[in-house]
Amino acid sequence: MSTVLEMLSTPLFQRALLAALVVGISAPVVGTFLVQRRLSLLGDGIGHVALTGVALGWLVGAATGAARADAYAIPGAVLASIAGAVVIEAVRARGRTSGDLALALLFYGGIAGGVVLIGLAGGTNANLMSYLFGSLATVSSADLVATLVMSGVILAVGVGLRSALFAVSQDEEFARSTGLPVTVLNIAVAVVAALTVTVSMRVVGLLLVSALMIVPVAASQLVARSFRQTMTIAMVIGGLACVGGLLVTFTVDLAPGALIVVIAIAIYAGTAALRPLWHRAARPASTSEEARADATDDPATHRAR
Repeated sequence: MSTVLEMLSTPLFQRALLAALVVGISAPVVGTFLVQRRLSLLGDGIGHVALTGVALGWLVGAATGAARADAYAIPGAVLASIAGAVVIEAVRARGRTSGDLALALLFYGGIAGGVVLIGLAGGTNANLMSYLFGSLATVSSADLVATLVMSGVILAVGVGLRSALFAVSQDEEFARSTGLPVTVLNIAVAVVAALTVTVSMRVVGLLLVSALMIVPVAASQLVARSFRQTMTIAMVIGGLACVGGLLVTFTVDLAPGALIVVIAIAIYAGTAALRPLWHRAARPASTSEEARADATDDPATHRAR
């Protein structure tokens, strides 16, 4: 107990805990729309492009003589992610096959470009790994502020425009016929997906960010009965996985990003395993309620049925 209180009193742990919590809550918000649109791998594509943006930020920082070479890493990742997401959305709108090709090109080009540019900026493999797999121990005060601001934008768009974005994700043609600005809303989803990738790279890393966006949603869909419930439960699962993974890694020497994803997958597996039992338990209750309702009905009502 004293060890936990001691950890909670350190600024490093407080920053890491807050960053993990807000990322765990905000990432599944965007993931809910991506799953609905069957674009679960979009986060992976954007993550690879973001790595090139991180490397460009390193290159700019080294060229300008900044105190920290990675001072421009987050702005570079934001710009590259948004540009990549908009390109993917533009290509997706033209056809499924070309969309797959665009994702493949972004996958390979993004990771290769990031490795090359990091080398040119004087970075090392260790610097690269912290962005690929997350490094909560390196979250600075500036990183935390950027994470909170971008997470706020994600939640404002994802929750505030939930009805409109759901309509577009469900049926674009119907949404367009009702007068919704489909193109603008599609770009909004792409932009918030890019922001989600950027804010999540310190927590789970660019290679695992898609899992944090998608796995909580997949687990939530097993028990939720509506789109709103799916998003809400996914946010809870994401927050629990991130905070739980962080608490474990502060006591056991494990990679936080990987452990967070493992916890999320374990929650999904546990939910899938218990779902049949929950349905079997709920079915007799609902049947008995129907029987009681039928017993109290008037015989004339039964004949009318």
